[in-house]
Amino acid sequence: MSRDVYRLGHRFDFFRMLSCFFTTIGFYFTTLITVIIVYVFLYGRLYLVVSGLEEGLSSHPAIRNNKPLQVALASQSFVQIGILMALPMMMEIGLERGFRNALTDFVLMQLQLAPVFFTFSLGTRTHYYGRTLLHGGAQYRGTGRGFVVFHAKFAENYRLYSRSHFVKGIELMILLLVYHIFGRSYRDMVAYVLITASIWFLVVTWLFAPFLFNPSGFEWQKIVDDWADWNKWINNRGGIGVSPEKSWESWWEKEHEHLYHSGIRGTVVEILLSLRFFIYQYGLVYHLTILNNETSILVYGVSWIVIFVILAVMKVVSVGRKKFSADFQLVFRLIEGFIFLSFVALLISLIVILHLKFRDIIVCILAFMPTGWGMLMIAQALKPWIRRGGFWGSVRTLARGYEIIMGLLLFTPIAFLAWFPFVSEFQTRMLFNQAFSRGLQISRILGGPKKDRSSSNKE
Repeated sequence: MSRDVYRLGHRFDFFRMLSCFFTTIGFYFTTLITVIIVYVFLYGRLYLVVSGLEEGLSSHPAIRNNKPLQVALASQSFVQIGILMALPMMMEIGLERGFRNALTDFVLMQLQLAPVFFTFSLGTRTHYYGRTLLHGGAQYRGTGRGFVVFHAKFAENYRLYSRSHFVKGIELMILLLVYHIFGRSYRDMVAYVLITASIWFLVVTWLFAPFLFNPSGFEWQKIVDDWADWNKWINNRGGIGVSPEKSWESWWEKEHEHLYHSGIRGTVVEILLSLRFFIYQYGLVYHLTILNNETSILVYGVSWIVIFVILAVMKVVSVGRKKFSADFQLVFRLIEGFIFLSFVALLISLIVILHLKFRDIIVCILAFMPTGWGMLMIAQALKPWIRRGGFWGSVRTLARGYEIIMGLLLFTPIAFLAWFPFVSEFQTRMLFNQAFSRGLQISRILGGPKKDRSSSNKE
């Protein structure tokens, strides 16, 4: 294929070469560049707000109240929402069937949440194309083309989209939260909302689109079953012959299996990319109000001591669970209770003595959680050396803790919406036509008593 593209590129004129580029490898390359630009924009904003440069720039006479700059940024973000990407489609439909039909199809696509679907597929192409460029190992991902009427469990959706969408969505959400807390430019202005609205739409889409398009995704009984299945999957131990669908450990080992077949270049690039998670800690710890604007390097050193203490406590709990949970369960519960009471006492002391505020707690979470994830990514890239050092079990325990936290962040809003019956009705009407929705509701009514009768007969 590369030889064919090379020969075509040397014999085409400029416009045909552009068409050939975008209809082949260029489609995936430009998709990757689009998402990378979002990361560059947000990490640039992160650097500006945590370093204090944005506050200084916003007070500069040449930038303060610069209406043309705000209008340019607002119009650019308005286009980024997706209107510009829809213009070629509208032009094509307009030339073939008329512009009235093109406008009608465009409105119907918005009502059918087509932007949500295509934004989510943007993340799929970006993740696997970028990972293949770094580590190789391209493979076919069968998605099927049928009409989906069966409910996919929460654990199944998590296995499919955890690394490609959920992790990246949470990372972008943390960047937006940090910028919202510490950012000063465009505060209380329409331009600020327009600049971040498209990225917030991207975050919400990457986190919740699979559950929105999942049939019966907000039905309460399905939610209860999904939670039980999730707990069983996340706590099952892996091993030889245990499939990733049955155990989190087997899935986790397979999920970063591509790192073992990557060369030195891919491993080095993976480590360098993971270093971005340490920017949060270095920038945010100096914004704690209890430090009184202290800028000494000792503050950063103390923050690392806090991280290692937390990791040591997690190691003690993990070892205690293995040694005492079966034979000395009371001793293990006492150890857990002592650690919890010590944490509460330390927190109360910081609030009373150093006047720790709730905002400081949020800042600590935003600073330390990405640091732990960065350490986890580096440990996965250096698995052979970590395993020789005897720390791979601790890495697995830390990874399980992060997976549980991400699962709770995703599952809590879904369970909350499942409390309201009209949400499930609205989803069914949106996914299927009216006749099918009515038939689905009738099948639920008829299916319930049969299940009860079968269970009563067994009793």
